[in-house]
Amino acid sequence: MKTALVYLYDRLAGRLTEDENGFTFCYDREFLASDDAEAVSLTLPLTDEPYHDTVLFPFFDGLIPEGWLLGIAERSWKINQRDRMSLLMVCCKDCIGAVSVVPEKDEE
Repeated sequence: MKTALVYLYDRLAGRLTEDENGFTFCYDREFLASDDAEAVSLTLPLTDEPYHDTVLFPFFDGLIPEGWLLGIAERSWKINQRDRMSLLMVCCKDCIGAVSVVPEKDEE
């Protein structure tokens, strides 16, 4: 299972996971409880219910580079173009815009 923390303006907004059933995104409870909480995307409105899909949510997939930059990422990290979650975690730690996706460290 792959897990990443999703930050909005450097504030923990939620968690994105990939497992054998697909992808799940859920907002952080503290983030939802704050007065200034806003959705990371119009396609992922604020809710305490998790979002689930068999493919990576289009908003997150759109953060992954394309073209020659994707080719550089694939060769540098030896990641298959179809492994969208791994590409998201290595390429989107510090991407342009308000959202960052950072791999969650194992607590073991």
